[in-house]
Amino acid sequence: MVVAIALWSLEVQPGSPQTFTVPNDLRITNVALGADVTEEGGRTSLKLTYKAPKPSDSDEDEDDEDDDEDEGQEEPTMTILCSLTPGIIEHALVDLILEEEQEVVFEALGKNTVFLTGNYVDQTPLGHNHDNEDYDSEDEDEDLYGIDGIDGSSSDVDIDEIGGEDDSHRFEEVVEEEEEIIEKQVDEAKLSKAQKKKLNKKLKAENGEAVPAGEEKKAEAKEAEKPKEKKKEKKEKAKKDAGEEVKEKKPEVKELAGGVKIEDRKIGTGPQAKKGDRVSMRYVGKFTNGKQFDANTRGKPFPFRIGQGEVIKGWDVGVAGMRVGGERKLTIPGPMAYGNNPPPGMPRNATLLFEVKLVSIN
Repeated sequence: MVVAIALWSLEVQPGSPQTFTVPNDLRITNVALGADVTEEGGRTSLKLTYKAPKPSDSDEDEDDEDDDEDEGQEEPTMTILCSLTPGIIEHALVDLILEEEQEVVFEALGKNTVFLTGNYVDQTPLGHNHDNEDYDSEDEDEDLYGIDGIDGSSSDVDIDEIGGEDDSHRFEEVVEEEEEIIEKQVDEAKLSKAQKKKLNKKLKAENGEAVPAGEEKKAEAKEAEKPKEKKKEKKEKAKKDAGEEVKEKKPEVKELAGGVKIEDRKIGTGPQAKKGDRVSMRYVGKFTNGKQFDANTRGKPFPFRIGQGEVIKGWDVGVAGMRVGGERKLTIPGPMAYGNNPPPGMPRNATLLFEVKLVSIN
């Protein structure tokens, strides 16, 4: 079963072959000319060079060791994916899957720039459980993120509800129960010490007189309740104060180059991502009407290198500066997204909204 997990695109200019190592299983679905055409009426072909297994020509009776070593070796192979001519054929639908870590070379034979579009895909069979520890850890992380899968009900959730003021953050781990357990253990430890101390000397009333033997247990119980009451009052006051601060503090919206707007929902505590870093991301992408068009919420996080043109310009600008563990809302205008050359099913110059989380810097 092949499931699309992220958009992918690549620009191939004439005279500049693009050597590309596939970071994750990739399906290429569309090849098109750009908005600006250098040669009107001139044909441009897209050439693909890849390594294919070398067929074996040895007979059953031949046992030559050199022939055995040559079997299965890869050799460069060339093919033409399509040929485009302005005003006649300006785009071609293809269905090509490249596997992870495969090295290929794309080359535009002609004078016009060619754009490739596709999706990173997951080819894991339906119902298959990964044995890899990395996959196991990612699945555990998903329980903490609280994001529904691509085939779940998340497409019905409005973009503003993700990580909003009145909603539990979609990527945030819930630790309230653990905090209460720890506080209870600390309280019990303090009470145990206090009780041991009281066993070594006689209890006294507030007026300084010794407490009668029959009243000793009642006095101990009363004394034990005082720290609990004080702790409860402090906790309620802290929650009230924190609640007032949250209402007053709203995430600041900043506008970056190209009109990209960012809104930090959570500041990470890890290293800060910068241009040239290879990062791994979780994300949910939607149009301004709330309709979801893409997401990466399970399996491998989406990897890319900042500032290398591997993603839309809005991501290069908007993800830079995030810290590991941080969560951010990106509002990307059309020219910084797909502009006039969107993938199939997406309108031209569409403004896109993304909720992103920086998982790691590799």
